[in-house]
This record gives sequence, C-alpha cells and structure tokens, in this order.
Amino acid sequence: MYGLLFRLVFVRMDPERAHHVAFRLIRVASRVPVLRGVLRSLLAPPPAAAVRVLGRTFPSPFGLAAGFDKNAEGVPGLTMLGFGFVEVGTVTAWPQPGNERPRLWRVVPDRALRNRMGFNNEGAVAVAKRLKRLRSTASGRALVVGVNIGKTKVTPPEEAADDYATSAGHLAPYADYLVVNVSSPNTPGLRDLQSVDALRPILQAARAAADEAASAAGRPRVPLLVKIAPDLADADVDAVADLVAELGLDGVVAVNTTIAHDLGEGGLSGPPLLDRGLVVVARLRHRLGAGPVVIGVGGITSPADARAYLAAGADLVQGYTGFIYEGPFWASRVGKALGRDAATRRAAR
Repeated sequence: MYGLLFRLVFVRMDPERAHHVAFRLIRVASRVPVLRGVLRSLLAPPPAAAVRVLGRTFPSPFGLAAGFDKNAEGVPGLTMLGFGFVEVGTVTAWPQPGNERPRLWRVVPDRALRNRMGFNNEGAVAVAKRLKRLRSTASGRALVVGVNIGKTKVTPPEEAADDYATSAGHLAPYADYLVVNVSSPNTPGLRDLQSVDALRPILQAARAAADEAASAAGRPRVPLLVKIAPDLADADVDAVADLVAELGLDGVVAVNTTIAHDLGEGGLSGPPLLDRGLVVVARLRHRLGAGPVVIGVGGITSPADARAYLAAGADLVQGYTGFIYEGPFWASRVGKALGRDAATRRAAR
C-alpha cells in the first residue's frame, strides 16, 4: 500500500515538501489519543527487544537517525511508529536557515537520498525549550532521546569548541545522550574538524559544558559520542577511536553520509553506504574493545541489514533513508524482527 502511495504521490512531490507533509501527519496522529494508542499497541517493539545501553533501557536497539526531526518537534509520534529511540538534530548553537533550495533529492534506483541541507534548525535555545516541555511529563521522560549537535555555519573553525560547548550546555539537561557531529559534508570545513588535533578541544569543551549543565539541573552525567564520516581513511578511523578512549568518551556513531559519488553536491545516504558502514563499525569495535558504545547507521533497509550491523559490533543501530522508501511501519518491522532474534537467543540458553 505504501509503495503504491510513494510511486503515485510522494515521488511526484518535491522531496523536502513531501518530508514536511509526512512529518505533519505523524505529529497529528500522535495527538489523537485513540489513534495514538492503537498505533502504539500495534507497532511497539516487543519487550524482548529492549537493551540496556548508555545507562538507559532502550525499548529496541533500532532508532531514528538525526536529520529527520531537526527541531525535536515529533518525538512522541516517531516513537509511536516503533522506533526504540529518536536522535534529534542536527542542532546548532544559533538558528540558521540551511542551504538554499533545492537541497534534497531522491536517488530512486538506489533507494537512496542525496542532501545538502546545511543544518537548517531553530537553534539550541529553541530546541532545548521544546525538549524541556517534553520532559515535563512522565510519558515524555520515558522516551529515549539523543541530541545531535553541529557547528553553526558562520562560526569560524577556531571558535568551534565554544560553539559546540554552547549547544551542549543548553541541551544536555534534556538529552539521554549527546552526539558531536563533525562529519556532515554540507557545512564548509566541518569535516576538517575530524582530525584528532582539531577534534580534541571540541570534545573536551562539549564534555565540560555538558557536565556542568547536567550537574546544575540535578541530572546525572550525559553520555557523549562523536559522529564520523564513512569517507575517513582507516587510519583516521583508528585515530578517532584512540581519541575516544583517551578522553573517556562514551562512544562513536558511524557513519554519516558519503561524498564518494558523482551525483552532484551533498552527501549520499541509503543502501550505497551499507558496506562501508559495516567496515567502519567492525573496525571501531576492534579498536575500542568492549567498552565504548558504537551506534551503527548507514544503509539499513531490512532487518537483515540491522542484524549485520549488530554482528559487526554495533550496540545500537539507526536508520533514516529506509523510512522514506519503506513507509511508516518500517521501524516496527525492524524492531519486531530484532525482538524475535533476542527472544530466540534467550530461549536457546
């Protein structure tokens, strides 16, 4: 049914407009109590899918990657559809409109997306206020929410650490974990911050600001992770892993979109990322050992893809592009499959 709707309606719409229409429908559905209850009961991951990671119980290891809900507007609706957790953002210290349109394209033959959005968002203060409202209710506090933070475009590289610290300070009191995003290809110079010398002061500043803000709010320490690109050389992946261990960070999110394509500007997401994503996750797990968390993301379309990331060493997995092509029940299908896997493993013990 969704496939027909996608081919007849959504594929004829501008991709960014289609995103806004679909997201609005999700938010509206989540505000209708009876409909919300029915969808949640039908689509929720089974209890067997739950995992304990980063000091928090995730209803499922499968979550929604950053980029879909940039401003934390629809977390209840997205979890209603079966995502075990939602990573909002990317959020910058100051509001910004992002790059000029068009900035999002479908690559239908590959079931992929290409974007050069440019961190369009309302800024850390506005997103923090929205998350504060969400966390003011018991149901909102029960949801697992990560927050992805990036550098404001107009902030010069030499001031990047302060920019990330500003975002971390505003958002840490309301996040189950924070992700420092230095890997989007759509903010000029951002990926240069993945070099260890540039990355170290950013992570240290974000860590200190998050700790101070969480302590002031009476909250425990908020886990901090870093998100890296698939286009890093293997030696650079190892260097980032070593820095994570050196600084005592909580983990790595791998991977962001790739610029290894000839389709035009922007980063490519979806199935073309799967093979490299698995290689990077396996490399990180080998380098990091059993301690820090690895969140695998990139090219997940089916439960088999999610299983492959978990087998490669990921603790959690995320998707986004598959949501666009597979439809609103996609997260539930993946989460339930992973729950069945977990139940089978437990029964075999």
